[in-house]
Amino acid sequence: MYAMQYEITLPADYDMNVIRNRVATRGHALDDRAGLGLKAYVIRERGVDGSPVNQYAPFYLWAETGAMSRFLVGGGGFQGIIGDFGRPAVHHWTGIACEAGPARAAAPRAASRRLTPLPAGADPAALVEDALGELRDLARTEGVHTAALALDPRHWQLLRFVLWETAVPATAGTQDERYEVLHLSAPHLDAIRAGRQW
Repeated sequence: MYAMQYEITLPADYDMNVIRNRVATRGHALDDRAGLGLKAYVIRERGVDGSPVNQYAPFYLWAETGAMSRFLVGGGGFQGIIGDFGRPAVHHWTGIACEAGPARAAAPRAASRRLTPLPAGADPAALVEDALGELRDLARTEGVHTAALALDPRHWQLLRFVLWETAVPATAGTQDERYEVLHLSAPHLDAIRAGRQW
């Protein structure tokens, strides 16, 4: 499993219905994409759920990295983003775990993302074990569709991304960024092994 996200920050007065219409007309293009676990077409809207920005920020879980590479540079789809918005930085993380929640059969409408730096001098293995336990517990929460944990070993940072059936609960915490999910393509989500990835 490999996680990926790019963030396209838009002007403060940008009409986010433009993005909603884009996803409504183009979002189905990856509904059967080989090697793709899931793509969550997510946005943040300035002033909604504490967001300071308007942002289009699709999130991906890839079942295989070759499919991700083809999407980015092999003529497999990313050129549409580059053509419309320029070339954004693509953040990526090595997968640690993925858990199905009780709402896996529902279409998620919200998502949350938490980035946690791993402090210098701390034992990364112990911190990851703690995060794995938290992820397993969280995945049993009513309304969770999918919960994933991944690592950026360059910046020593953990990513936790959760898809929610309706809304991110208030208990999620202020450190979580909240998103609206416009569409979910999940052609090979079942190909991503449940639980720890090693």
